[in-house]
Amino acid sequence: MNLDEATHHATVFDDDTQHVARVYAEAFLNAAEKSGQAEEPLLDLDSLMDQVFPQDRYLEAFLTSKAVSRERKAHALRAAFEGRASVLFLNFLLVLNDHDRLDALRSITASGRSLHEERSGKIRVQVRSAMPLADDQRERLRQEMRETFGRDPVLETRVDADLLGGMTVQVGDVMYDASVRTRLEKIRNQLLERSSHAIQSQRDRFRSPAGDHRVPR
Repeated sequence: MNLDEATHHATVFDDDTQHVARVYAEAFLNAAEKSGQAEEPLLDLDSLMDQVFPQDRYLEAFLTSKAVSRERKAHALRAAFEGRASVLFLNFLLVLNDHDRLDALRSITASGRSLHEERSGKIRVQVRSAMPLADDQRERLRQEMRETFGRDPVLETRVDADLLGGMTVQVGDVMYDASVRTRLEKIRNQLLERSSHAIQSQRDRFRSPAGDHRVPR
């Protein structure tokens, strides 16, 4: 398989995973809303991803392994979560196990959170900045995002010293880059382009019409 084929297969696999994740996430969210507890099961999913799995890597590997039987996984799920998490959450994990979809848990969790935010009139905004944002900067950014998208922004901020200054703001698949590093890269590329053009112009001046590349005496 060549590189193009491998890339195509990887893309198809990713697209299929995202589609499956959204289908399960929507079913999970619908069931949660119908039971009148939309937030609690989602919090259980978040806790599983952000707290349980990082503390117990074996558990995640065990649940997502194709070599482990459904029966063993179901027993482990009941032992780990029965009486400690919502019934809806545990039943959802058991359904995923029955369909061999526990390996999609991370994608399902991300899709579930995104769907819940959409339905709640919110939008997730990922911000990277060279320095921690001050409170007034956060509020100004929230206001700008609110006016732009007509939804309540949920900011996820991260400090990245490589930016040198400024910030990048990502909403979904769209990136708004106002970092100093990006501006410097653009200036550098423009200078290189101009230098290359100047060098080529100098070469053209010393070319004779007959194609003789020697400098005339």
